[in-house]
Amino acid sequence: MEFKDYYQVLSLEKSASEDEIKKSYRKLARKYHPDVSKEADAELRMKEVNEAYAVLGDLEKRAAYDQLGSRYRDGQEFQPPPNWDAGFEFSGADFSGADMGEYSDFFANLFGQPGRGGRGGPRPRRGEDHHAKIVIDLRDAYQGAPRTITLRGARADAQGRVSMREHSLNVQIPKGVKAGQHIRLAGQGSPGIGGSAAGNLFLEVHFKEDPHYRVDGRDVYETLPVTPWEAALGASIEAPTPSGKVQVKIPANSQAGRKLRLKGRGIPGEPAGDLYLLLEIVLPPADTEKARQLYEMMAQEMAFNPRLAMGA
Repeated sequence: MEFKDYYQVLSLEKSASEDEIKKSYRKLARKYHPDVSKEADAELRMKEVNEAYAVLGDLEKRAAYDQLGSRYRDGQEFQPPPNWDAGFEFSGADFSGADMGEYSDFFANLFGQPGRGGRGGPRPRRGEDHHAKIVIDLRDAYQGAPRTITLRGARADAQGRVSMREHSLNVQIPKGVKAGQHIRLAGQGSPGIGGSAAGNLFLEVHFKEDPHYRVDGRDVYETLPVTPWEAALGASIEAPTPSGKVQVKIPANSQAGRKLRLKGRGIPGEPAGDLYLLLEIVLPPADTEKARQLYEMMAQEMAFNPRLAMGA
């Protein structure tokens, strides 16, 4: 596959402003419009012009293309390097008008799907929606919390020069949010074209990994360590949970893996989820003479074989 120099197609320098790109596109569109052009290759040239403008006329596509194209010349053998488009969000160019065929394989390989050419040029359209991931603590889902996120996107300066910039957004994590749920930030996607509204930014919620918790919808499963005597004799203990400390009654003769249900103490909602405490019996280390003596006494006094049911 050959690399395409979209700047060369539109007869532009790489430093061209947005206005210069639009002017060149319109000039070439008038020249090669199949309905009026007398050029023998007008249809092919119009398709090339449309494709070049689909990239250079879109801030994010242009920034990504500039980043990629700095090492290639027009017609040079080309293969997109792995993860070349990291940090960018693309969808196919959305041009209205009569179909003139799909864009080139070069375009399709870069931006994920082929676009469509149009005879009338790009019409006003709403900006593309963007999607990103936000990782929060489980406690944030219980209480809600403000967060600041940093996004990377293409921006044009007063002269129309495009560059990648970072900007921060303040986000309110709503109480009761679930893993996989999307938080919509209106107008924070790509800018619209021709005065149309900007797209939205959708943040997909993920919980930070925590060895103590597992989440299933609004239900939360928590591993709760207990001592052998608390499990054997029963006890009332204080247990830390995502919503704060609670008093929990451990039934006598509890085994490891026993599940205690605390109704309504999962992630808030309508209805709220439940919190399940999974008992984990933790043995004290035999690291002192006194501890070893106690274990030896238990071994002598308690006729207990946990493998008896296995035929041992």
